[in-house]
Amino acid sequence: MSDSVFDPIAAAEALEANLRELVTVGELRPGNILVIGTSTSEILGHRIGTSGTLNAAKPIFETVARICGEFGLHAAYQCCEHLNRALIVEEELLALAPQLETVSVIPVPKAGGSMASYAYRHFVKPVVVETIQAHAGIDIGSTLIGMHLRRVAVPVRPLVRHIGQAYVTMAFARPKLIGGTRAVYSADLADQLYQQAAPDADC
Repeated sequence: MSDSVFDPIAAAEALEANLRELVTVGELRPGNILVIGTSTSEILGHRIGTSGTLNAAKPIFETVARICGEFGLHAAYQCCEHLNRALIVEEELLALAPQLETVSVIPVPKAGGSMASYAYRHFVKPVVVETIQAHAGIDIGSTLIGMHLRRVAVPVRPLVRHIGQAYVTMAFARPKLIGGTRAVYSADLADQLYQQAAPDADC
């Protein structure tokens, strides 16, 4: 697939369907971080890192921006391996997540990737951070976003399995389940057991 046959409308529609599914299944809330890994080369049907294009990055960025705006999410765009998979985020996120460590680099298509380069130039105040612990993520073209997801990652089956020619995977993170055989994970069961232990408690 070349730029001339790439369908940005179809790509945007597929991405929107998948993101809405991820928000619903992952129960994402305002303030959550969404990491996006995208190989525009794979979208065009080429080997990752060989044929990146800003034309494919544009509909991805615009769709993510719209969905993140609707649900109050923070987008983090993963760079390619040449920048050690650092991420592009808006500067405002640093105040909300002070543990983020910034690094000094400006992504370009051949060192950072077309998607990260496009995001850097279209965010309001972009900064680059070394790593992040996102609440959910979408991977378009097998860019390996797992290193930036919180534990424990739960796979989500995409409604649309391909964006362009790129294979899509998604996941959200859930809190670790702790405790042994007595541990309770259901709020309803916890309330029931509490009431049994203290039937006169004022709850």
